Amino acid sequence: MATKNKKKRFAAFINGRWVKEGSQGTFENINPADTRDVVGVFPACGPEEVAEAVAAAKEAYESWRLVPAPKRAEIIRNAANLLIKHKERIAQQMTREMGKILDETRGDVQEGIDTGFYASGEGRRLFGDTVPCELPNKFGMSVRMPIGVCGMITPWNFPLAIPTWKIFPALVCGNTVVFKPATDTPATAVELVEILLEAGLPPKCINLVTGSGSSVGNAIVDHPDVRVISFTGSTEIGCKINERAGAKLKRVSLELGGKNAQIVMDDADMELALEGVLWGAFGTTGQRCTATSRLILHKKIHDKFVEKLIERAKKIRIGNGLDPKTQMGPLVSKAQRENVKRYVEIGVNEDKAELVLGGKELTQGPYAHGWFFEPTIFVNVKPKMRIAQEEIFGPVLAVLRAKDLDDAIRILNDTPYGLSSSIYTRDVNAAFKAMRDIEAGITYINGPTIGAEVQLPFGGVKGTGNGHREASHTVLDIFTEWKSIYVDYSGKLQRAQIDVQAG
Repeated sequence: MATKNKKKRFAAFINGRWVKEGSQGTFENINPADTRDVVGVFPACGPEEVAEAVAAAKEAYESWRLVPAPKRAEIIRNAANLLIKHKERIAQQMTREMGKILDETRGDVQEGIDTGFYASGEGRRLFGDTVPCELPNKFGMSVRMPIGVCGMITPWNFPLAIPTWKIFPALVCGNTVVFKPATDTPATAVELVEILLEAGLPPKCINLVTGSGSSVGNAIVDHPDVRVISFTGSTEIGCKINERAGAKLKRVSLELGGKNAQIVMDDADMELALEGVLWGAFGTTGQRCTATSRLILHKKIHDKFVEKLIERAKKIRIGNGLDPKTQMGPLVSKAQRENVKRYVEIGVNEDKAELVLGGKELTQGPYAHGWFFEPTIFVNVKPKMRIAQEEIFGPVLAVLRAKDLDDAIRILNDTPYGLSSSIYTRDVNAAFKAMRDIEAGITYINGPTIGAEVQLPFGGVKGTGNGHREASHTVLDIFTEWKSIYVDYSGKLQRAQIDVQAG
């Protein structure tokens, strides 16, 4: 049954105040498991609101950058504690907003909590270097400096975790923020901003501007006073952002698409590998940049493994993510389901690829009012087929056959992307060879391609990004500039890089 609810009005947060009216009107946020359920109505903002938000963030930066980093970090730690307090409520709303099951939305909030505690610890580090100088009575060091206003453009699949990856360290570093969430998940963004304000963040340090990418996202990217752009989303959009922002010499951090693969060798623990690919391919309904989109099986175990995989995938319980029995929720929107459907049709029409499970929308009975799709598996897939090369972002798995380890690694590397990767093997030599030769930012040994920890760098190579890494201490390189400082206490002119031995 649909949730009986009056359409709740939400607000953007701009220049220290909540704003319910947007210059572009309003838009509705719909529950993808039951489209009769309107989560809320949000202001559709545009360039006017972005200009006001950037001006407020720029003003706030002048005082915020002077707050000692440990004090800034205390506010982020407060926010993490508030996320603990409100974890279940936020998870429930997130499931209603974007569809993934409660276990996953609780994990999403937990990742925000972990990021908060980790980022707050950096407030007492933010390490630089002290080094010996080549001249007497001279001291040299490097320090991290904040940059200014940061524009954060975030996706819908991790509507709390990914914004915290960006916003928490940026604030600890002394920057201020203009935050544009995905139009499919603005309610979770409102929750995060409310928590930051309750935690003690000065209001103008965070600005939430809701609306479309064309109206809000482009305005943030183009605004001359936004010094940093951090974007997570598709490679196509990321390239456009990079071009626009790069022309203005902005700092740009891009975390983009993936076509992640799991290798299963003939000596692997088959049950463990099976559990890994089921979670990797169909967790979050395949809507992760780290989702297992390809399964590369050693030829000796291919047929038996596929048989077991189909048997297990048939049993996945699909439904509303708020139901504790559900194992896989809906796709986030009609457009996303249409895209998945289009790729299934591409796969069916590709030479010799065989659809062995799923491939259809679910539109009857309990699925009549949601964007549901069956777990889908193709076999006999060849490396150059489109379903083995292009990101689908849905519950579609392409199975490929490999002759040996070298062949498996070659197949894995043969895509435009390089985010996450996985190999199941009991052979330590094979594991180390895979760690060395796989072209990816993340490699798992005997684990699925999904599931990051905040203390390790997150990001990829090739078409997956532009070299920056989120999470870990490496995220500080996105949100700080290096300054080298020399102190000469000799009392006389000393000339570095001059050959004083020449005369």
